[in-house]
Amino acid sequence: MNPQAKLVFALSLIMGTTITISSNHWVLAWTGLEINTLAILPLISKSHHPRAIEAATKYFLTQAAASALVLFSSMTNAWHTGQWDITQLTHPTSCLILTSAISMKLGLVPFHFWFPEVLQGSPLTTGLLLSTAMKLPPLTLLYMTSPSLNPTVLTTMAILSAAIGGWMGLNQTQVRKIMAFSSISHLGWMAIILVYSPKLTLLNFYLYSMMTAAVFLTLNTMKVLKLSTLMTTWTKTPSLNAMLLLTLLSLAGLPPLTGFLPKWLIIQELTKQDMAPAATTIALLSLLSLFFYLRLAYCTTITLPPHTTNYMKQWHTSKPTSPAIAILTTLSITLLPIAPMIHNLF
Repeated sequence: MNPQAKLVFALSLIMGTTITISSNHWVLAWTGLEINTLAILPLISKSHHPRAIEAATKYFLTQAAASALVLFSSMTNAWHTGQWDITQLTHPTSCLILTSAISMKLGLVPFHFWFPEVLQGSPLTTGLLLSTAMKLPPLTLLYMTSPSLNPTVLTTMAILSAAIGGWMGLNQTQVRKIMAFSSISHLGWMAIILVYSPKLTLLNFYLYSMMTAAVFLTLNTMKVLKLSTLMTTWTKTPSLNAMLLLTLLSLAGLPPLTGFLPKWLIIQELTKQDMAPAATTIALLSLLSLFFYLRLAYCTTITLPPHTTNYMKQWHTSKPTSPAIAILTTLSITLLPIAPMIHNLF
C-alpha cells in the first residue's frame, strides 16, 4: 500500500474518532463511526490474502449492523422524547438497543464472535488499531449515556465477557487470537464498572490500550504470529523478550505492575456499591486469562522449545528497538506507585 493512501486512511481514522468523541448529536456521532469503519477496511484487507478479505467482509457486515442499530436506537428515543442529544437518551427500549449496538461494535459477549476472526485475518499493526483506537468512539458513547443504561444487563454481559474471553483463549496457538480474547475479557472489566464509575472505565481503557500497544509493537518487531515462532525468537532480541514477559504479566493484572491498578480500583468501587459477589466472580474469572498470559510469557522466555526436533536459531538482530516500544513498555510496568495521583486525576 502506498504512503499517500496510508496517510489518507490514518487521517480519516483520526477525523472519524474526533467527530464521534466531540459530538452532541446522534447523527454526527454515527457519521464519525461510519468514517472510522470505512477507513479501517483497506488496512485490514491490504495483504489481499483470502483470510484478510474474509476478515474485512466480516468486520464491515458487523459494523454496518451495529451502526444501523445505533441509528434505530437514537430515532426511537427522538420519537418518544423529541431529543437528539446523546446525553438525553432516556427511553428504556432505546437504551437497551444502544447497549447491544455498542457491544456489537466493541465485541462484548454475546456479540463477540466476529472479533477473534477479524483480528486473526489482519496484520499486527491493524490488529493493534482494532484492539485500541477503534474502541475509543463506541466507549465514549457508552460513557456519555452511562447514567441511563441498565446496570443488570451491563453486569451480566461483563461477567460473561470475562468468562468467555478467558475460556476461549486457553486453547489458542495463534498470538492474534489470544490477544483478541484478552481484549474481550478486558472489555468485561470496563463494562462492569461503567454505570457506577464511568471515569474508571476510561482509566481502564487507557491503561489497557497502552499495555496492548506495547505487546503488539513488540510482537511486530519480532515478526511473531504463532506460539511456536515465539519460542524461537529469544535469540533475536533477548532483552526485548524479557520486557515482553513483564508487559504480559502486567496485562494479566499482577501486582506490582501497572495492570493491577485498574483491577484494584474497579474491585474497590464494586465493593463500595454492595456488589461484592460480582467483584468476586469477575476477579476469579480473570484467573482464566492469567493462565494464557502465563503461557505466552513462558513461551517468550523459554530458551529451548520442549521437543527434540532441530530448529533454526534466528540471527541476533542489531537493529535498535523503537523508542515507542521502550516508552510504552516502561509505562506498562512502572505506573503502580503513582496510583494515588492517577486516582485523583480520575
